[in-house]
Amino acid sequence: MSAKVFDSDASLDERRVIIRRYGGDVEMAELPWGLQPSEVGGRPSTVVRAEGRTFPSHRCLVPASEFRHRSRGKAYSFSLADGDWFYFAGVWRPATRDWPEAYAILTIEANDDVAPYHDRQMAVLKRDQRMDWLDRICPAEKLLRPLPSGTFAVSRLREPSQQAAFVF
Repeated sequence: MSAKVFDSDASLDERRVIIRRYGGDVEMAELPWGLQPSEVGGRPSTVVRAEGRTFPSHRCLVPASEFRHRSRGKAYSFSLADGDWFYFAGVWRPATRDWPEAYAILTIEANDDVAPYHDRQMAVLKRDQRMDWLDRICPAEKLLRPLPSGTFAVSRLREPSQQAAFVF
């Protein structure tokens, strides 16, 4: 399996592979990002604040190699300093009459590497924590917390206007 870049500015209907327990098996499914709004005409929930909540079912993992975020008009890339890929902790919801099966990513307080750019971040799980999340092996609060300082390598992305043009 390969992981790809996750852009927080992605469109709501962008489909991504998630990993979940379904019918007792672990499966990969391609779902759109964004849970059904709680109010008619409301905005879909792409992220869910983890603090103060429990997630007894419908947990999922979203594999990623890095995530991108815009802060103060500049784009940044965050990847694990060791070069490995990771998962975001998420939740998925079955389809309703009015909404397709979809997922959202949980957010937590930003770790020291992300905090200069944003006060919150998507909950990152290392690869060895994946089954702990899916199978509820350890309490969620032990998994859904900021990773230590120095976990992420941060780089500023060049804007398209700053990139060199190629002539063929």
